[in-house]
Amino acid sequence: MRFDHAGIATDDAEGLAFLYEDVFGCTIAHEERFEELEIVFLELENGYFELLEPQGEGTIARYLETNGGGIHHLALETTDIEAALETAEAAGVERIDSEPRRGAWGHRVAFLHPESTGGALIEFVEH
Repeated sequence: MRFDHAGIATDDAEGLAFLYEDVFGCTIAHEERFEELEIVFLELENGYFELLEPQGEGTIARYLETNGGGIHHLALETTDIEAALETAEAAGVERIDSEPRRGAWGHRVAFLHPESTGGALIEFVEH
């Protein structure tokens, strides 16, 4: 596995994208409206920032209400998401997703429960 992206909850994805472009020299690689989210991926040399702006009620809107903006999750790239989930489960890690689901860019994704991963919400992304 390798690092894929850091998901960052924000109430202004466009404004944060402009800031990150100026400060970090990254560029917009992909934009997508997904469920009740506006998603902007900013490309770095070795991964992405995924900016998550809610467009109504949902997980990210609740996260922002409770925590404010910031890192929501970390994502790891895998070529075999089922094997990654089986390995995690065999180690006693609780899944949020019982089965992989469609994520941004059409990738299959699945999340691990932060109570099982030291407080970090971890996403597997199959490439």
